[in-house]
Formats: sequence, structure tokens, C-alpha cells
Amino acid sequence: MELTSKQRKFLESKAHSLNPLVIIGGGGVTEEQIKQINAMLKNHELIKIKFNEFKDEKFSLTEEIARKTDSTLVRIIGNVAILFKQAEEKEKRNFIK
Repeated sequence: MELTSKQRKFLESKAHSLNPLVIIGGGGVTEEQIKQINAMLKNHELIKIKFNEFKDEKFSLTEEIARKTDSTLVRIIGNVAILFKQAEEKEKRNFIK
């Protein structure tokens, strides 16, 4: 999903108060984490991922996660990535209708 700059800013503001739901540590990005991220995106639509390790690869790893979960990278701020995946059912959409 392509986001406009206005949508991106809106999602960033909504993500500001969120805590990271996923921490990328020494094990890197595993298939199990991809499954968990996908489930979290389905439930929350908007999540944060914190990189405690692999900080130099955060851009490529976040792109890989977004591709595998069919989500959209909103922004990377410091070592935290914000991902968005719109709910399929309109009544479950919290952010972009």
C-alpha cells in the first residue's frame, strides 16, 4: 500500500505513544518472528519494531519484514521501525478508512 505524506504523518503521530511489540536481538529476524509480526499487524494494524542488534542492517531487515508480511514501512526513527498493514475488513480499520 502506498501512503501519501499526509497519511504517513498521521500514522507517525498515532505510533508515537506505542511501545515496540517486537525486539530484534542477537538471533536476527526469524521465520517465527515474521509469523508473530504478521499476527500483530492483523490485530493492531500499526506496530513498532525495535532493533537492539543489527542496527546497521535495520533498513534492509525492515524492508524484508515489510515484504514478507505485506505491510508498509511508515518510517524508521533511530532504531525503531514503524510498520502499517490495513485491516481487510472496513469495520476493523482504526487508522485509514
